[in-house]
Amino acid sequence: MTVKLYDTGVYLVRGREVTADGPEALQKIKAETGKETSREEALRETMAYRILESHNVSGNMEQLQIKFDRLTSHDITFVGIIQTARASGLEKFPVPYVLTNCHNSLCAVGGTINEDDHMFGLTCAKKYGGVYVPPHQAVIHQFAREMLAGGGKMILGSDSHTRYGALGTMAMGEGGPELVKQLLGRTYDIKRPEVIAIYLDGEPAKGVGPQDVALAIIGATFGNGYVNNKVMEFVGPGVEKLSADFRIGIDVMTTETTCLSSIWQTDDRIREFYQIHGREEDFALLNPGEVAYYDGMVSVNLSEIKPMIAMPFHPSNVYTIEEVNANLKDVLHDVEQRALVSLDGAVEYSLQDKIVDGKLYVDQGIIAGCAGGGFENICAAADIIRGKYIGSDEFTFSVYPASTPVYMELVKNGAVADLMEAGTIVKTAFCGPCFGAGDTPANGAFSIRHSTRNFPNREGSKLQSGQIASVALMDARSIAATAANKGFLTPATDMDVQYKNPVYHFDSNIYANRVFDSHGVADPSVEIKFGPNIKDWPAMSSLPENLVLKVVSEIHDPVTTTDELIPSGETSSYRSNPLGLAEFALSRKDPAYVGRAKEVQKAQKAIEAGTCPLDALEEMRPVMAKIQEHFPEAGKGNIGVGSTIFAVKPGDGSAREQAASCQKVLGGWANIASEYATKRYRSNLINWGMLPFLTDEEHTSLSFKNGDYIFVPEIRKAIEEKDSAVKAYIVGNGEEWKETQFTLGELTDTEREIIRKGCLINYYRDNGNQGQ
Repeated sequence: MTVKLYDTGVYLVRGREVTADGPEALQKIKAETGKETSREEALRETMAYRILESHNVSGNMEQLQIKFDRLTSHDITFVGIIQTARASGLEKFPVPYVLTNCHNSLCAVGGTINEDDHMFGLTCAKKYGGVYVPPHQAVIHQFAREMLAGGGKMILGSDSHTRYGALGTMAMGEGGPELVKQLLGRTYDIKRPEVIAIYLDGEPAKGVGPQDVALAIIGATFGNGYVNNKVMEFVGPGVEKLSADFRIGIDVMTTETTCLSSIWQTDDRIREFYQIHGREEDFALLNPGEVAYYDGMVSVNLSEIKPMIAMPFHPSNVYTIEEVNANLKDVLHDVEQRALVSLDGAVEYSLQDKIVDGKLYVDQGIIAGCAGGGFENICAAADIIRGKYIGSDEFTFSVYPASTPVYMELVKNGAVADLMEAGTIVKTAFCGPCFGAGDTPANGAFSIRHSTRNFPNREGSKLQSGQIASVALMDARSIAATAANKGFLTPATDMDVQYKNPVYHFDSNIYANRVFDSHGVADPSVEIKFGPNIKDWPAMSSLPENLVLKVVSEIHDPVTTTDELIPSGETSSYRSNPLGLAEFALSRKDPAYVGRAKEVQKAQKAIEAGTCPLDALEEMRPVMAKIQEHFPEAGKGNIGVGSTIFAVKPGDGSAREQAASCQKVLGGWANIASEYATKRYRSNLINWGMLPFLTDEEHTSLSFKNGDYIFVPEIRKAIEEKDSAVKAYIVGNGEEWKETQFTLGELTDTEREIIRKGCLINYYRDNGNQGQ
C-alpha cells in the first residue's frame, strides 16, 4: 500500500524501527535497546515535543503558552493586524516581524488601494522595527525559508501555509489576532497537540515530484481527520533521499490535511540549504530520541507514488493521472456530481467538453507560489519542455518563481530561456494564481496548477455572474509534460527526460539592496501613511446577559471553506477596510446574507443607542413576546440581538481572520456548527468575540433554518462560570418554542474573557496591554 494509516499509536526506535502500541510493545523495545522506557517518557522524545517545550512559558506541558521567535504576514493581512495591535497599545515589534507584499502586489485590482497598503507596511516597519519586503521580491513563505527559518525555532504567520518544518522550524498559520497577541507580548495558548509520525521509506521515481507525494498524503488523511489539529513529524529512511526543495514542496501542503504544524528530521542536505543562504549558524540537527512515541503514524512508500492530480474542488479529491486517463468519463462524472454540492446548482457545470479524441484537454497550466515556484520544480519543468512548444491554441502556460533570487538563478542557468522559447510566460513572485487574483481562466476552462488549493471560485470565477472555471492540482513536472503535449493531460513519468539538476546559488545582494530591515530598531518619529481605504475597526459591544440570535444563513455542505465565507480574489483590495470588506461576506455562497445580517443589526444598534429594538426590527415583536412568556425579565436592559450562521463544518482553508471579522462587523454574535474544520477558524471566531457554538442536532433535519430566532438566556453567566453546556430555545418566528443545547468546546480563561468583552481589541483596551 502506498500510504498506510496506523490505527494505534506507535513507538519509533532509532528513527527506523516501528513498533505498534500494545501490551507487548515496551517489552519488545527493552529487548531491542536494553533499556526500559514508558509511553510518557517516549512521547517527550519527539522533535515536536522538544521544540514546544523550549517555547512554552506556562510551566505545564499539557496547557501550552507559546512565545514565537519570529512573525510574518503579507499585504492582505498585515494592515488589519497592525491596526488591531495599535488600538491595543503597540509600541514596537518585540520579535522580528516580516511584512511581505505578494498578494496584492499587482496593484491592478483596487488600484492605489493596494499600493497604499504597501506604504502603510513600509512606514510601520520603520516605526515599530520590522522588515518590509517590497512587491515582486518574494512570496511570503519563500522569503521566510530563505531568511527567517532556523533549526528548533518557531514562526507564526497570518497565512495558513506557514510551514517551514523541512528546515527544522515549527511554523503555524493563524488568524491575525493570534499575531496581535504576540506583538503585545502575550502567548499562543493551546493544549499540547498530539504528534503523528509521517514515516517515509523508499525513493521517488523519476518524474515524480513533491506535489505528488503531498497529494497522496492529503488524500489519505483529510477526509477522516487523521491529523486534524495535530503535528505531523516526518521521519524514516526516505527523508534522506529527498532534496531540501523536495521536502519543502511536501511540507507546505501539510496545511491541506488540517494539521496544526509540521517538523522534519534534518541532515546535511538541510545544513547545505542554510550554507547556500549564508546562514549555516541557523541550522540545527534534529532527530527523534532513541525511543519516541507517536499518537499515530502515516507510512508512505515513496517508491510507489505515481504522478497525482487533485480534481476539483478540493486538494483531497485525488487520483493518479493514470487513473484519470484510463477512466476519464467516470472521473469527470464524479467531479460533476461533487459540483452539485459545492456549487449549490448555481451554474451549469460539466467537464465532458474537455474530452478531445478520448483525452483530457486542459486550457491552462500554472506553476506558482510557495508550493510550485521553487528552484528545483521550475528547473525540472524547463528540462521537460526544452525544445518543445505549447502550441498556438487555447492552452497557456505561466510560471512564477517564488522569489527574485530564484528567478535570477533561473535566468543565469538558462531555464527561463528554455521556458520562454517553448511559449511559457515567466512572471515575478506573486501569490495571485493561488487565491484568484492572477491568471483567472475563461468561463468553463480547466486549469492545472502547482499551487496550494483548488476550492470553488478560488481561481477567480464568479458564480453570481454565471461564471465557473475549474482547477486541478498537479506537480510542476506533470504540468510541464502536459504543456509539452500541447494541453493534453500527461504524467511526467511518460516523458523521456534527462534532468540537469543544476546547483542553486543564492544572491544575497538582491535582498540587501531592496528589502528594508530595521534590524529590530524602532523609530517612533516615523509617521504612518494611511491611504483613504485604511479604516479602523468599528466599535464592538460586550457580550450581553441574554442573547437573541437570528439565523441568517444555513449551509449544509459537508465542509465550508473560508473562501466561501469571505471570497478571495478581487475582494482582497478591501481587506484594510473592515466595513467595505464585509459587504462581500458569503457573497458567492449566500448573496442575501449581508442584507439579512444588516437588518438584524438594526436592533442591536437601537439597543446601543438607548432606543427600543422592536421599533427597529418589527418582526421581533412576536419573538420577544414568546420569550417573555417563559422569561418575563428578558429584554429589560439585559438583552442583545445579533445574527448567526449555521454550517456543518465551517473554516477549512485560509487562516485569514476576515472570515470571522466580517460576520462580526455585520452584527454576528455566533456560529453554530456540528464541528469546526480548523483550529484557526475557531480561534478567529473567539478573538472577534463570537461564540463558537457546537450542536448535536442532526443538520439534515433543518433544526436551524434561515429566519429562525434562537434565545440564549444567561449566556454571559455561562461564559463566566465555565458551563460545559449552554441551554437555548428555538423560537422560530414567535410561534415555536423548542429547547436545544449548545456546547462551546474547551475555552481558556483568556478566551472566555475575550468573548465576554466582545473582541480582542476590547479585551486589551479594558485590561491594559500588560504583556506576559
